[in-house]
Amino acid sequence: MSGSIEPRRIRIGHSPDPDDAFMFYGLASGRVATPGYAIQQVLTDIEGLNRMALAGDIEVSAVSIHAYAYLADRYLLMPCGASMGDGYGPIVVSRDEVAPDDLRTMTIAVPGALTSATLALRLALGDVRTEVMPFDRILDAVARGEHQAGLLIHEGQLTYGAAGVRKILDLGVWWRQATGLPLPLGGNAIRRDLGTATIRDLTAIMRATIAFGLEHRQDALTYAMEFGRGLGRPLADRFVGMYVNDYTIDYGDKGRDAIATFLQRGAEAGIIPRRPAVEFSA
Repeated sequence: MSGSIEPRRIRIGHSPDPDDAFMFYGLASGRVATPGYAIQQVLTDIEGLNRMALAGDIEVSAVSIHAYAYLADRYLLMPCGASMGDGYGPIVVSRDEVAPDDLRTMTIAVPGALTSATLALRLALGDVRTEVMPFDRILDAVARGEHQAGLLIHEGQLTYGAAGVRKILDLGVWWRQATGLPLPLGGNAIRRDLGTATIRDLTAIMRATIAFGLEHRQDALTYAMEFGRGLGRPLADRFVGMYVNDYTIDYGDKGRDAIATFLQRGAEAGIIPRRPAVEFSA
């Protein structure tokens, strides 16, 4: 008597924030099929995911494009799942009205050394002083005066005004002015040792769950709001729209050029050791 084949367990990591949750709605709801695979979602902040991938401890994960410079030997980038700031992006805030150049004299709270936001900050301002802290504590720390300035990712880019702080620098605007390109922030990475067939299957599954969310936007948005840390529906919808878009389905030539330029400039500035060859899964 032949036994059934056990599905292969695959861990897929993403951040507990609305745009990532929106992309994963199809999988989380069970409405996107995963034949042959048992998908386990791993939720942690982006710096935690970067560190897991550096250790090779997860099969598929959202990662910072900055971190991919250190992951390229072990992981491919999927062509789907991009988070691109197209003329907007992470912002630096302060309680005081200061000029962007004044930030060079401050200590800036950042959400992780390997985040793309931190690489963009260093490209824009040079070797500024930073202090790493959890991304969801930075806004309050600046509002209370515990930090002179902070680098906000996720929904803080929209909610900072209610905390009584001021936007000093939008790194997505700065990058667009400097390069004419969108700012590449995050992507999905898949471990090379899974093999060609599994990589192909999982890439198709990820593309399917992103497409499902876009096709069932209101249901996916309702799910994503569970991760919005108090965001109302209009703001959650706006935030998701910023980072789940045509680039998310496929980087396209412009998105791929943005990644190459971002990592090249990081290497030229001596922030990353070298620009890796960026390879995509099928």
